[in-house]
Amino acid sequence: MNDSTSTEFALDLVRKSDSLYVRVSGDFDYDTCDELVEAVTGSLTGDGSPPRGIRLDFGGLTYIDSSGLSALLLVHRQASALGATLFLDNRPDFLERMLQITNVLDHLTGPPPG
Repeated sequence: MNDSTSTEFALDLVRKSDSLYVRVSGDFDYDTCDELVEAVTGSLTGDGSPPRGIRLDFGGLTYIDSSGLSALLLVHRQASALGATLFLDNRPDFLERMLQITNVLDHLTGPPPG
């Protein structure tokens, strides 16, 4: 059996007009969660106006642990503080289950306060 799915963590960031698109691939865990937080934070606080939407694409995600979930909560907090909306696209079943069990899906994907 040949499994071609890579578990190596990778991010691909693209800024288009008022949205930031981030493709997340591989294992999102204790060893890799800081990379996502730093990349998104840098895009939120860099030159120019912050994006109005942040779209995290999890189509290539192979694993997530509690550290990855904590990183998503931190990204949401930072995005909300700047009035940006977080979107979690192409969620694999295991991510969907984690978000439902921990009851944070609506919190993460709801509109920013105010």
